[in-house]
Amino acid sequence: MTKFDDKQAAREWVWERLREEGQARFPFPVTGRIPNFAGAEQAAERLLDHPIFAGVERIKCNPDSPQKPLRRMALERGITVFVPTPRLKGGFLRFDPHKIPADKFREASALSKWDRWKEEVDLDQMPQLDLIVTGCVAVTEDGRRAGKGEGYSDLEFGILEELGHERVPVVTTVHETQIVGGFPIDAHDIGLHAIATPERIITPDEPPQPAGGIDWEQLDDEDLAKMPVLRRLKAMAEP
Repeated sequence: MTKFDDKQAAREWVWERLREEGQARFPFPVTGRIPNFAGAEQAAERLLDHPIFAGVERIKCNPDSPQKPLRRMALERGITVFVPTPRLKGGFLRFDPHKIPADKFREASALSKWDRWKEEVDLDQMPQLDLIVTGCVAVTEDGRRAGKGEGYSDLEFGILEELGHERVPVVTTVHETQIVGGFPIDAHDIGLHAIATPERIITPDEPPQPAGGIDWEQLDDEDLAKMPVLRRLKAMAEP
């Protein structure tokens, strides 16, 4: 497998390969986003059937298109789904399968249609989760991940830690093309405990462990202005 000197090179390679191989799916263009892919439903079903999902009642899942089937299937299995608002503009949303009609689970799993079913959750009301589902552009078999490059998944993980939540497994669904040989990661990058493709499940033995919480020194006033949830969290943490 190809190894890369940095995560952006891995992203560019994956986006190009998905296009060339005809494995990318709507929305387009695939560049610059968590790419949707052929077989996303099969990957989601494979992950939900894995023992790592046994007994899971609450998950956090990214709002991107390739994880839409997983969000729907989770609701169908009675799992409450928490979704961060895009770009962390407003915290988290809750989708409770006990409050949504079964024939509306598909609608409730779609970013463009879920407003009717979402419940906004204050930071101090976020319950302990059982599992985190994250979107990826590129991954490695030893559990490294590269997202879009904006750092939101790592920030979401850090937010939960700042709130005092215990660490839980982090999982993803990807196309086989998204699995690469390697790339460097940073101290706050989250690792993957399970990677599901349409063909198989990979469970890294020792996925990378991120440094705890949020590195506030890496965030400037502009970041806090763009992400009010971080501003509020910082205020909550101050004496």
